[in-house]
Amino acid sequence: MSSFLNPQYKELEVYTPGEQPQDMKYIKLNTNESPYPPSNGVLEAINSNQAELLRLYSDPECKALRKAIAQLYKVETDNIYLSNGSDDILNFAFMAYTGKNRPAVFPEISYGFYKVFAELYGTPYEAIPLRQDFSIDYKDYMGLNKFIVIANPNAPTGLCLSVKEVEEIVSSNPKSVVVIDEAYVDFGGESCYPLINKYNNLLVVQTFSKSRSMAGARLGFAIASKEIIEDLNRIKFSTNPYNVNRLTLVAGEMAIKDNDYYMENCQKIIDTREFTTKQLEALGFYVIPSKSNFVFAKSNKISGEELYNRLKAQGVLVRHFNTEKIKDFNRITIGTMDDMKTFISTVKKILEEI
Repeated sequence: MSSFLNPQYKELEVYTPGEQPQDMKYIKLNTNESPYPPSNGVLEAINSNQAELLRLYSDPECKALRKAIAQLYKVETDNIYLSNGSDDILNFAFMAYTGKNRPAVFPEISYGFYKVFAELYGTPYEAIPLRQDFSIDYKDYMGLNKFIVIANPNAPTGLCLSVKEVEEIVSSNPKSVVVIDEAYVDFGGESCYPLINKYNNLLVVQTFSKSRSMAGARLGFAIASKEIIEDLNRIKFSTNPYNVNRLTLVAGEMAIKDNDYYMENCQKIIDTREFTTKQLEALGFYVIPSKSNFVFAKSNKISGEELYNRLKAQGVLVRHFNTEKIKDFNRITIGTMDDMKTFISTVKKILEEI
């Protein structure tokens, strides 16, 4: 750390992304990526003469893709915002709606970036504990009139609030923005975006990284009232108007066009998730019921950290968190059926060894 850094950032606890080791070939079940490739339409689009056009700036208003998303979700184009991954949108939301005198609230166990963003902007925050079963009690968020952000399904637990519960939160906080982060909603959750027609304080954030196999393309979108979209655009056009590149925009359009392909893949992942859950339970694991593309599981035969380390040594990556309340668990991304069969057989071997 240099002596030039602004003192307010010197104590910043940064977000730690999932590891990407290069020392051997791994089965990657640690970063919640899709195990399936983008659709043929996407591959053809980005391998075409679009590459020749990289000398030109992308459309800063992302008109074509916003229109395609709006048609898919049956909202107006003005209700859609696009940015460089959903993290970028969450960042802008914290920038726009929080600050030293504008506190934030989010679950204690959830996506780690919420705390990072709060600290980045000097925002006082409250991290509300989960219930004993790791679910979110929606009543904890009612009537706070503070900036609220909730991952739904939550990460790393995979548990979901109902649309009715989300509506209770949104309707009871009319003086503040409520962000529902739906990165994993396509794996069994129910999106609450139709509520934007009733409430102007709801911001729904989704991503192409998980269900649409484009984690490396960095594309996220939000659905909200026109006023909130205008707020986000004010931030975007004050920082980087071209933050979605040309190839990503083209890939995104084709991904929306090929939506059936991606939803079929989501169903494959759901089916494989159920298989994995049953196999782990048969091995004595406690597995939290998941509506995401991962499961959160622990064994009473081996610690979470030891299982993580033993799996890694045998070429299987999962995600382990050292946080006290969840250190016994590992988050396991759902890969292909072959991936998960290899994972299960490796776990069996490890349990036999101990």
